[in-house]
Amino acid sequence: MEKRLFTTFLWKVLFSILVSLVSLALVLSCGYYVTALVLWFNPSSSAFVTSLLRWIINNIGSTPIMSIVGVLLFFVFFFFFSRNILKYIEEITFGVEEIARGKLTHRIPVKSEDELGIVAKSINQMAERLKQSIEEERSAVKGKSDLITGVSHDLRTPLTSIIGFLEYIENDKYMNEVELRYYVNIVYEKSLNLKKLIDDLFEYTRLTSGEIQLEFEKLDLSGLLRQLIEEFVPLLEQANMKYHIKGPSETVYIQADPNELVRVYENLFTNAIRYAKDGKQLDISITSVDDYVVVNFTNYGPPIPESDLPYIFDRFYRVDKSRTKSSGGSGLGLAITKSIVEKHGGLIWVKSNKKQTEFITQFLKR
Repeated sequence: MEKRLFTTFLWKVLFSILVSLVSLALVLSCGYYVTALVLWFNPSSSAFVTSLLRWIINNIGSTPIMSIVGVLLFFVFFFFFSRNILKYIEEITFGVEEIARGKLTHRIPVKSEDELGIVAKSINQMAERLKQSIEEERSAVKGKSDLITGVSHDLRTPLTSIIGFLEYIENDKYMNEVELRYYVNIVYEKSLNLKKLIDDLFEYTRLTSGEIQLEFEKLDLSGLLRQLIEEFVPLLEQANMKYHIKGPSETVYIQADPNELVRVYENLFTNAIRYAKDGKQLDISITSVDDYVVVNFTNYGPPIPESDLPYIFDRFYRVDKSRTKSSGGSGLGLAITKSIVEKHGGLIWVKSNKKQTEFITQFLKR
């Protein structure tokens, strides 16, 4: 408390005033004794200085002179001893003006722990937050633009096919009923792809805009995954894939929204079946590590190139740039997965090499 008291702005000002008063007293005392010595050594007033001093004392008085000189000297001393404080105030003022002009990268040096230092630190924090807010706003605007561009492209592809085949049907450009049914089937498949994209887009928009309010409850993660994998057995068999799930002997609980968490692991199952079926195997492990539960989805299909790993959870990002909607998903599945995991306070990341690819999720145990 004492250390804090002597580092306050008020104490520094009082200290400057005190030092100025002491210095003033010393100067006035010295002046008084010097004047007395001059008058004592030359009482006849034959010298000009002695005559001037006696005239001033007799006609004006020593008290008014000392008062005037004392006031002037006090301001000189106070300015001298408080020059660092005044200079720092000027730095803060200049910094505020620079930030007000839009130079949000400007930072005021924090030179003390007193109120001025706190003000400088607060202004720097304000500028940093304002800079981050502007960057986030710009990123959001760019994100919306990219989203519109991506949606326009991905919607246009199936719509063009649908319109083209419907035009064939409308103009009777089919040879027989078999060809008609073939065209109708293509339109149907494209329509399903289009619906999937719209559903994923709607889900992603709801997640990123904060419209979804998660309803957390105590959830057995191992039980959820074992139940979910049973639902995917037909799809795994259809892809000629085997699976193996390994979990801890004890029940591991987390706080989660069951419906949203199911979406996470459905996407990981679907992703493995769609892109890693050549590996013929899907291994799922549930591990309890300290205060966390970690789930590994390991497949043995084609590896993800290292250059693509940082972007694998970005919306509309596809490792195979030539992949069409018939061979790939909407490009939003992993982005949705990441958003849901982060809303649960968890983490998700991916590791890939020539041998295997792992999608890993981590949640805090409850």
